[in-house]
Amino acid sequence: MFTIIQAAQGATKGGFDWSMIIMIVAMFAIVYFFMIKPQRKRQKEIENFRKGLAIGSKVMTASGVYGEVKSLNEGESYLTIEIAKGVTIQIDRNYVYAVGTQQPQA
Repeated sequence: MFTIIQAAQGATKGGFDWSMIIMIVAMFAIVYFFMIKPQRKRQKEIENFRKGLAIGSKVMTASGVYGEVKSLNEGESYLTIEIAKGVTIQIDRNYVYAVGTQQPQA
């Protein structure tokens, strides 16, 4: 905390303070490597999963509904999933996620 005050005082004296610039760059680097980069990686994984969907794939919707892909409806922005025996719904592809290892058994 004391170094921040010193840096602020040095900047007010009219001199160019490199420590403040270095501190801002370091803060941006921390934000980038701990927040932005992992989020981009996760988005790419989701996008690749959606491109690789096939009939019979187990999926989960954004609202938490588990199901199995029954129709991909090529050229359309939606797909059809079966959530129970004989019960199908159409859902936008952007709201479909991969199913992890734990899925409730119906």
